[in-house]
Amino acid sequence: MYKVVIGLEVHCEVKTNSKNFSNSRNTYSEYPNENIDTVDIGLPGILPVANKEAFRKSLMMSLALNCKTPDIVMFDRKNYYYPDLPKGYQITQETKPVGRDGYVMINVNGEDKKILINNIHLEEDTASLDHFGNYSLIDYNRSGIPLLETVTEPCMNSADEAITFLEALKGIFLYTGVSEARTDRGQMRCDVNISLMEEDATEFGTKVEMKNINSFNNVRLAIEYEIKRQTEILKSGGKVLQETRRFDSEDLKTYPMRSKVDAIDYKYYIEPNIPPIKISDDLIEEIKKEIPMLQYERVEKYMGEYGLSRYDSEIIVKDKKVSDYFEETIKLGADPKSSANWLTSIILGHLNKYEITIDDLYLTPKMLYELISMVDTGKISSKQSKQVFFKCIEENKEPSVIVKEMGMTQITDDKTIRDIAIRVLDEHPELIEDHRKGKNTFDYFVGQVMKETRGQANPKVTRDIILEEMEKR
Repeated sequence: MYKVVIGLEVHCEVKTNSKNFSNSRNTYSEYPNENIDTVDIGLPGILPVANKEAFRKSLMMSLALNCKTPDIVMFDRKNYYYPDLPKGYQITQETKPVGRDGYVMINVNGEDKKILINNIHLEEDTASLDHFGNYSLIDYNRSGIPLLETVTEPCMNSADEAITFLEALKGIFLYTGVSEARTDRGQMRCDVNISLMEEDATEFGTKVEMKNINSFNNVRLAIEYEIKRQTEILKSGGKVLQETRRFDSEDLKTYPMRSKVDAIDYKYYIEPNIPPIKISDDLIEEIKKEIPMLQYERVEKYMGEYGLSRYDSEIIVKDKKVSDYFEETIKLGADPKSSANWLTSIILGHLNKYEITIDDLYLTPKMLYELISMVDTGKISSKQSKQVFFKCIEENKEPSVIVKEMGMTQITDDKTIRDIAIRVLDEHPELIEDHRKGKNTFDYFVGQVMKETRGQANPKVTRDIILEEMEKR
């Protein structure tokens, strides 16, 4: 049996108006070479200028990942040649990355685990290559987009842990507003490093790297395939080669791209055209205040303070706007469990069905609180509240207006319900006898009272009165 060791290098584009070192627009486009200028295509005499917003957001992400931040902003040149790198070098961070020695807490199958972050650094993205039969075309739209690379320690031991970490990292990008992190647009990509070692070994096995996997599902499939492939090699007495491989999403296998015996010498040196800038303590404190409570902490809060299940908590925090909606409803005074039930069972189902966001929902947190309150106080029944909800969003009217228009106010008056119950019982003495013999006729009587009142009789009061009156006979 072998122990799996996984480390990830996650690249995520930062959401800014312009690119990292040029004035070109940082926006997604399917039209090739639309958002470019002389800096992006590496023409002679170019002079890069650092994007303040990109670095500020990078610092925010560093702090959200519990990293140690540097005392100065500094960039380096990473030298290598590839067709998608027009300058022949990439402006990145090696000497002073925006963060080192951080961590992310995740929960996998009910167990907490700390995923260690080696570093997070800001760089520029490369161009993209479109490959055809016997030629390739270069699209420079992506060239120069601010790119954050998060490098973990080799501390994950399963595909489940790797995927949970990626989902947590994406959640942090979305919660902080640093990136849209859309894998379908290539905004979030992942390199996977994986090796196998004997359970009692003290040294890692031979590392295999898989490059540029652009979906979480493919990351899982690639890891699972590599575990199987490397296990078969080791069991047969062979040696795993240190190499870079690619994952083919068609046949779900990995294939060698190039051997990697030694680390590439990128000949890093400090970028001479961007002077170092000191980071003040005031800036760090200012950015810290802008970071919202993140997913992991919210799940812990919802479970600890509100008594929600982990399952419901994780569903709610998946989308920050849904989580904010939930918290706003509670602040108004709604019961947390009732609010969670509404969100997970009805509201999210409606959003998914019509492919809309919670911003598009007419029902505000205040209206949901009003709806929950009407049920809690017995004004309407739980069944009626669902009718009110759908009527609200169909007609764009507040719950109280719908309840009034539909004449839904629940009957709680003891005498009114008792008079109807007595009449129903008097009409069916044989069913009372059947009840004494052990047959279930009780629900029939409750149903008749609800029918007489058009569903407006309070169910609990109705059941109590019928039971009381049946016992008298």
